[in-house]
Amino acid sequence: MEDDGYFTMEAAGQPAGPGRYVEVPAIDSVEVLPGLGIRPVVGDRTMVNFVSFAPRAEAPRHVHEEEQLAVVIEGELEIDLDGDVRTLGAGGVAVIPSWVPHAMRTHETPCRELDIFSPPRRALLKRLRDISSRATSSQPDLQEDRSGPDRPLRPADDR
Repeated sequence: MEDDGYFTMEAAGQPAGPGRYVEVPAIDSVEVLPGLGIRPVVGDRTMVNFVSFAPRAEAPRHVHEEEQLAVVIEGELEIDLDGDVRTLGAGGVAVIPSWVPHAMRTHETPCRELDIFSPPRRALLKRLRDISSRATSSQPDLQEDRSGPDRPLRPADDR
C-alpha cells in the first residue's frame, strides 16, 4: 500500500489535548424548540449534535457562520437549502455552507439526524453555558465536565 500520508505518524504540531470517549445516551437532551432535542458533543474545532425531531417539528429558516453537515440517520427530514427543498432519508446529507439560509422539518414521522458544525456553533455553546449556569445555581452538586468549559455540566457521580 502506498503511503499517501493519510495515516502518518509524523506530527506537524503538538497534540491539542487528550482524547476522550463520550456515551451519547448519557448526555441530557436539550430541547431547543418544541419537538426538537439535541445531545451535543463538543470538540475544540468541531461539534456534533445528535438530533431528534418529533413528528411535525420544525427548525425555522435561519443562517449562521458555522459550516454544517446534516446527516439523516433514521426517518425522513425535509430540508430547505436556500429555496431548494428536498426530503432526505437515512444516509442523505445536506452540506450547508456559512450564511446559507436553511430550514428543516418533519412531517408525520420522527427523525434522527446528526448536525456537524465547524467550528462549533457559537449560539448553541452560549445556550449550553446559560443552562449550565442555571443548573449550578439551583443544584450545587453538579460539577463541570472535565472535557472543558464549553461542555454541558454533568452530575459528578456520572463520570
